[in-house]
Amino acid sequence: MADTEKKLKVTQVRSAIGGQRNQRETLKALGLRKIRQSSEWPDNSQVRGMINTVRHLVTVEEVKS
Repeated sequence: MADTEKKLKVTQVRSAIGGQRNQRETLKALGLRKIRQSSEWPDNSQVRGMINTVRHLVTVEEVKS
């Protein structure tokens, strides 16, 4: 079952400059520092909440791994 676990590929597409502090810290917690940088995370409610906080700065794709 671990082989078919869904993951989310999160890619930063906009700058955090001028954003609120919690949004900048959320990007940092997601491992995103530069535009077009990506990171993969398990699909769970905690990660979905973080993505929701910065939804205007990132794009999200579902990846099977």
